Amino acid sequence: MTGPKRQAEHFRLEVEGRVATVTLDRPDRKNPLTFESYAELVGFFRGLQYDDEVKAVVVTGAGGNFCSGGDVFEIIEPLLSKDTKGLLRFTEMTGDLVKAMRACPQPVIAAIDGVCVGAGAIMAMASDLRYGTQRAKVAFLFNKVGLAGCDMGACAMLPRIIGYGRASELLYTGRVMGGEEAERWGFFNRLCAPERVLADASAMASELAHGPTFANDITKKMLAMEWAMSIEEAIKAEAVAQALCMTTADFRRAFEAFAEKRKPVFAGD
Repeated sequence: MTGPKRQAEHFRLEVEGRVATVTLDRPDRKNPLTFESYAELVGFFRGLQYDDEVKAVVVTGAGGNFCSGGDVFEIIEPLLSKDTKGLLRFTEMTGDLVKAMRACPQPVIAAIDGVCVGAGAIMAMASDLRYGTQRAKVAFLFNKVGLAGCDMGACAMLPRIIGYGRASELLYTGRVMGGEEAERWGFFNRLCAPERVLADASAMASELAHGPTFANDITKKMLAMEWAMSIEEAIKAEAVAQALCMTTADFRRAFEAFAEKRKPVFAGD
């Protein structure tokens, strides 16, 4: 079965059991993204659609920071010399990363400590769950560099996570959202100690990876699809999706385990 590359050149990739961990690994620069790392991340997340072994993904950063966004000298400076066509090619590529993260069937959990700004904040936003620390600093700072807040799907996704007014404030000002505020506003699912955030995120990833993973895939698909549906359309679509899940062996395993008063062991089929 064709799957994602199990080696990466521009980030660190580890696969343990059913969980893949992506670590942005340029700690001396607070883990910025480059043209090459963007492209490699897009390829990795797209490849996950064809992977039968990885059932959940953790995204994190090395050295006490998550990601400082696009590298100033390797991305921002070269953009100043590009024409409109070249700039559009770049912005479409960065958007492809969000689309690939959203399209992969596996739940993606971000473990966020320290700096999480610009495209780094977008990667966190595009994840399904976000575990953060009190000292985390999240900023959609496009406004600070003279750009609009509508970057990589931020104007569509961020209001759905934290609400329209709060998203508007962050996108208009580019200000930093601290860890406690991020949890209070619903951006972080959980606050963790800095020394525990990766372990806690990995534990959740493992729990999901050992759950009914076919059903998890359907849940992720429906969460995305139903953004563009009416309530009536969503209810109808969910009826079809749930009926499909009822044909799985995992559904039968759950019933049999309940009847026998034991914990079900899911296999994802």
